[in-house]
Amino acid sequence: MSDKFELIDAENAASTTADNTEAPSIVKMCAWLEISRSGFCEWRSRPASATAERREELKLFITRSSGESDGTYGHRRVHADLADWGVPCGPELVRSLMRELGLEPCQPRPWRFSLTEGDGQEHRIPDLVRRDFTAGAPGLKMVGDITYIETREGWVYLATVIDCHTKAVVGWAMDDNYKTPLIEKAIEMAARNHVLAGQAIFHSDRGSNGGFNRSSQHRCLPPRVVRSSLRRMSCIRVSCGVVR
Repeated sequence: MSDKFELIDAENAASTTADNTEAPSIVKMCAWLEISRSGFCEWRSRPASATAERREELKLFITRSSGESDGTYGHRRVHADLADWGVPCGPELVRSLMRELGLEPCQPRPWRFSLTEGDGQEHRIPDLVRRDFTAGAPGLKMVGDITYIETREGWVYLATVIDCHTKAVVGWAMDDNYKTPLIEKAIEMAARNHVLAGQAIFHSDRGSNGGFNRSSQHRCLPPRVVRSSLRRMSCIRVSCGVVR
């Protein structure tokens, strides 16, 4: 019966706050729910029980915890806050009261630094790989990317070259930036230490490194790399794909 009384009381309070003249009266709502108006008035005049008073007190603490966390705390962290404040209660009670208050934790997405920055222009660079990251033999097709590593001295950027046949890292380089020379060093290592085909393909996403995704479909290696690799390779065909 108390559930019906609470429903009528909530509806009456909402209509009064909104100044809704078309809202049904207490008499009508009592008739619809088949309860007596005198019973409702007697219920509303009762003093709040100790349990109800405690729940209302807990709601104040829960609202405070949620507000201080900018709405990011779930019921477990809110319960931990209440425990730190010396407020005894269980986590399930906190969960129930948060539902009553309409408090849902908002978890922001973790910050990630993007290394793929287009220049806003279209470039006629075909995707030579076409999502086929397999190769019939080593040295025919390579893929690469750049990642970042947080250290005590700042960010370190790592460029890697992976052979699509062996799945091995055949070249890599590290630096304090992710400009085009970083990728060149990784490809140079691959050319020095591994046998690459004369028309090997190096595939990467459409990043912000101009030498590989803006000027040309082909990226020729410096003469010193050709000499050091015993002329095993003079030019790499660069393929660019869209990040998905």
